[in-house]
Amino acid sequence: MKLEKVLVSGSGKLFYVKGLDADYHTQFGMVKKDDLRKAASGDSVKTNTGKELFVLSPGFSDLYRKIRRGPQIVPLKDIAAIIAATGIGRESVVVDAGSGSGALACFLANIVKEVYTYEIRPDFFAIALQNVKELGLGNVKVKNKDAYAGFDEKNVDLVTLDLAEPWKAVGAAADCLNVGGFLASYSPTTPQVTDFVSAVSKEPRLMSLKTIEIIEREWEANDRKVRPKSAAIGHSGFLSFARKISKSE
Repeated sequence: MKLEKVLVSGSGKLFYVKGLDADYHTQFGMVKKDDLRKAASGDSVKTNTGKELFVLSPGFSDLYRKIRRGPQIVPLKDIAAIIAATGIGRESVVVDAGSGSGALACFLANIVKEVYTYEIRPDFFAIALQNVKELGLGNVKVKNKDAYAGFDEKNVDLVTLDLAEPWKAVGAAADCLNVGGFLASYSPTTPQVTDFVSAVSKEPRLMSLKTIEIIEREWEANDRKVRPKSAAIGHSGFLSFARKISKSE
């Protein structure tokens, strides 16, 4: 069932309406299905308790937030860092290893030309394939293959690794990258980072650039009451970046 409408409360809380064949229930009360059907983006509807909700047509970010999840996905704060550090855009080609739920591949596909994503586990492969389909992304190729065995693609602009042992894919990444292309590895633990950076240092075609961690802390701003929210998104993973500097090994 596809996402039909997004409802927004005055406080910014979002409600995602899938299907218009039934009344929609929220913590603020129920919205009648007839009201939802008639409402266009920019209109508002009222619940049976009198609460006003604003109606929006779903955009990519709304659809993305509702994708199916199997394994833990790369958070948006880290995806943003990958995009900013590598400068990928509408003409870029990306190889993504360790699809998981396909979240990273799908988000990157919304801004680049093509994404090829590798997932060895059949159950995760099926989830990624379904998410690509539901998001309507025609520029993602999901492959049920072992990334450690190498990649089929050549002359790509970015390789992303979300693997348990990313150091094992450093050579394969160097093989398929353009000179000047980037390698980005996402790992939750420091031993993974250490082994990955060590493998990059031994690969003459690559230069290690940096390892970073992105911490996101949301603030509450209400008139003159401005303070950090109690819950913050702390450690999710480390991002290690490298760049291909030479064709020859």
